[in-house]
Amino acid sequence: MGTMSDETADSRQESFRALLRSLRVWDTELPHFDPATAPAEPLPLFQQWLREAAEAGTPEPHTMTLATADANGMPSVRTVMLHDADRRGWHFATHRTSRKGRELAARHEAALGFYWPAVGRQVRVRGAVTAMGARESRADLAERSTGALAAALVGRQSEPLASCAELARASEAAWERALREPDAAVDSWTLYVLEADEVEFFQGDARRRHVRLLYRRTRGGGWVTELLWP
Repeated sequence: MGTMSDETADSRQESFRALLRSLRVWDTELPHFDPATAPAEPLPLFQQWLREAAEAGTPEPHTMTLATADANGMPSVRTVMLHDADRRGWHFATHRTSRKGRELAARHEAALGFYWPAVGRQVRVRGAVTAMGARESRADLAERSTGALAAALVGRQSEPLASCAELARASEAAWERALREPDAAVDSWTLYVLEADEVEFFQGDARRRHVRLLYRRTRGGGWVTELLWP
């Protein structure tokens, strides 16, 4: 009986490996990126690349991975939504009581990752994170959809959940309140801004001659660039 179970597990594992080997990357014509034409600062290039990713059909190009670490340096990563990118930095929001909120309170640095497979591009952003005040955080939530407000009203993000039924009841009540009070405030909702000290742009190449352009912020607040080996 145990042998059959082991054989089944081995077969399942080999099937999984075969699946991984069968998957292909960038089975399409990729855009050309000449780093010599890149702007002096990373923000305009980031905004251009996100727009081009959207135009190329990348689903949800404004989603990104957010990496944080706790007080002991143990990392966490999750997918969140970009709310803005401007001269101040890259904006996102969450409950300050959530796991990421608690980790950002303990360590004020984070990293972001964007991947747009339709154009074979990635962008990595790293820097210090600042929690915005109640006024800006409330204004951010006011711009979100009814569903986003309802989810925020549910709250308790990252806390243990007793059952799916409990979530359903809380969600239903939150939806009703969001429809009734579209300007409802959520005290724990916090807008964060990551001020980048590094931004890397990666353009994939089918022959693996990828282009990597790194922007690094100088002490004077400007930017220098350098190419990296792929």
